[in-house]
Amino acid sequence: MTNPVKLIGNVASPYTRKMVAYLRYKRIPYEVIWRQAEDALAEMNIEAPKPVLLPVFILNREGIPTAVTDSTPLIREFEEAYPKRPVLPNDPALNFINYVLEDFGDEWCTKYMFHYRWHFSEDADNAGTILPLGINNSLKDDELTFFKEVFSKRQIDRLWVVGSNNDTAEFIDRSYKNVLSIFETHFKKQPFLLGNFPSSCDFAVFGQFTQLVGFDPTPRKIAHEISPRTVAWVNTLDDRGGLEYQEENFTLDNLSDSIHELFKELSTSYVPTMIENHRAIGNSDKEWSVDLAGYPWKQKSFPYQAKCLDWIREEFQNLDQANQEKVLNFLTANNCQALVEIS
Repeated sequence: MTNPVKLIGNVASPYTRKMVAYLRYKRIPYEVIWRQAEDALAEMNIEAPKPVLLPVFILNREGIPTAVTDSTPLIREFEEAYPKRPVLPNDPALNFINYVLEDFGDEWCTKYMFHYRWHFSEDADNAGTILPLGINNSLKDDELTFFKEVFSKRQIDRLWVVGSNNDTAEFIDRSYKNVLSIFETHFKKQPFLLGNFPSSCDFAVFGQFTQLVGFDPTPRKIAHEISPRTVAWVNTLDDRGGLEYQEENFTLDNLSDSIHELFKELSTSYVPTMIENHRAIGNSDKEWSVDLAGYPWKQKSFPYQAKCLDWIREEFQNLDQANQEKVLNFLTANNCQALVEIS
């Protein structure tokens, strides 16, 4: 690790927001380069990762500055280097639930974000204007017009990556509203998803919701109507460096009922899509479809999300037998046991 930690990001990148908020909470000194990643890396003569995903961290690898991405393994690397103010629960079974919820934030909540940003004309116009300016706010008007058109077309053409289309739009909207309702109930009981202090899953969900409640007009309006507590949670989690950490003994056994409700919601959305995508990748199918509680879902196969499910199952296999039984009982009670069942 370097001190301060250096990363390249964009304020409209959910994963950048996830990691910056995490660094702030951990009180890890950092520097953000608000630039186009490829340009910044070229100037530093550092090879770009493949693919280039934000944020890009510049970390020492055997003394060589190296561009590194992928927030979930990066958090675990940082946790080893900076063990104070941990964001991974001590209880192994609860830590597995944290891992699943972090993946839910990264891989399902991004569907909300990407869908609302580019499916509706008002949101697409807003994003098409602001995002290029986030890279260079000194663009001339004609340059902004050009980049807005090019960038917007590229992103709208990629809606298939997250499964956003006219057929799935109603289900995405339903799922987003359901999660907001669950969060509104949950945050009446405790300030963070798994206890009185943030876990890595908080930062993952937070990253996507910074855009949903703070950047894109349509989901922002919905969030303010359904869950003002979620809006407040997002606003405060942005910088929790001043929160004094105390050891707590939350376990899977005393998990809030609202998290059970959240997993029941996942059983109709996140879980079946992860399972079906994994099956499609295994069969070399280029696309797949599934029925989600009576709603049709169809999208292109996504290799990275198949890896995510493999990693979840690896995390489960790494638990001892007693904790595996606890986790499996929890998942089965909430119709999510397919996450860890290897066919």
